[in-house]
Amino acid sequence: MKVVQNVPPRVAGACYISGSADGAVGRIYSVPNPRATHETSKTPLLLNPILAEQGAYPLLRLDERRQELQKKGTELFDFGTGDPREPTDGKIRHALIDGVPEVSRYPSTPGKQGLREAFCGWMERRHGVTLDPESEVLPATGSKEAIFHAPLAFLHHSHERRGVAYGTPGYPVYERGTLLSGGEALPVELKGENGFLLQPEAIDPERTRILWINYPHNPTGAAATYEYLESVVEFCHKHEILLFSDECYNDIYSGEPPPSILEITTQRTLAFCSLSKRSGMTGYRSAMMAGDEELIAALRKLRPSIGVATQSFVQDAASAAWGDEAHVEKRRRVFGEKRDLFTGFFEEAGLEYLPTDASFYLWVAIPDGDDEAYALRLMEEGIIVAPGRAFGAGGEGYIRIALVPGLEDCKLAIQRWAGLEAWT
Repeated sequence: MKVVQNVPPRVAGACYISGSADGAVGRIYSVPNPRATHETSKTPLLLNPILAEQGAYPLLRLDERRQELQKKGTELFDFGTGDPREPTDGKIRHALIDGVPEVSRYPSTPGKQGLREAFCGWMERRHGVTLDPESEVLPATGSKEAIFHAPLAFLHHSHERRGVAYGTPGYPVYERGTLLSGGEALPVELKGENGFLLQPEAIDPERTRILWINYPHNPTGAAATYEYLESVVEFCHKHEILLFSDECYNDIYSGEPPPSILEITTQRTLAFCSLSKRSGMTGYRSAMMAGDEELIAALRKLRPSIGVATQSFVQDAASAAWGDEAHVEKRRRVFGEKRDLFTGFFEEAGLEYLPTDASFYLWVAIPDGDDEAYALRLMEEGIIVAPGRAFGAGGEGYIRIALVPGLEDCKLAIQRWAGLEAWT
């Protein structure tokens, strides 16, 4: 038998001539290429149908257009997304740097004792509410993920009531978290004649398991009174509805401090509090959930399964932020100056807007009602705003201004806007 030496290995996808060891020619054959076969497969990728139906996150499309304009070299004034440009306070940054350990360890779900105590201290100073740091608070990696994941602990397809009510226009995450948790989305349209306050009587209590409220409100900037919150609590307790209050803008105001739902009750109630806007920490991803100890216990049981414990050094930065008020007061003054600039301009231009001194949003009515076309025209001139329809039904005919660029950029943007006759 003749042994053939140094025969190269067969390469997938290549053609070869087969034959005997003495060189007799046989048939031509090829080595199959499994990767090529896989790449040409016609089998469609199956998605969760809820995800497929919802498409892209509304403000993601805005961000994509912004990036396109940036590549073209267009000078941009971005009032579209709620990401403030003011620097994070130095004490917070240094606390984060000092908190980076030599040896990295998994963070715990309950978070550091110091963080929970710092938050409880803020809640008592700011709202007069005493919370147990052991059982009534839980850290989160930003309020967005906390809001998205919260329904998972309380909804199941076997439940007779699995509806989640929320206001629209509003934060899109309420709906998305509901649907992807197996719940039934129950949007309630918010109306200008009611000050964009969600009316409890518009809710179907037979279907509703959870009610989301959000005041100060994104996108309108509407604020709620203590008396209004009392009426919502009374309704939810009467119908055994869990009440979730998104309070991420509670520390952004110029007049009276907005109340917390926890000033009224913690029973079957949760407040979601964030440092993103209060302390300019959008990139840190730090928030707190607080309220009913039974609800907190359920979330504490859920969260290890989804891996969202907050990094230890971010917790140190968050502790510094909750423990300090000076940087927050400074930010309030800056947002107030920006608000005054724009409201003066809107009045001069004849644009109607919702008067508010809370949050850093302004909700502006568009004369011809076409918010998308108006936003597009402004965008082509480098002024980015969010069309109201991005926030759901009831948002059509409005644009949202997020007061996030620096004060000087706000002045320049107003000059450019004033040079356009976009409101005619």
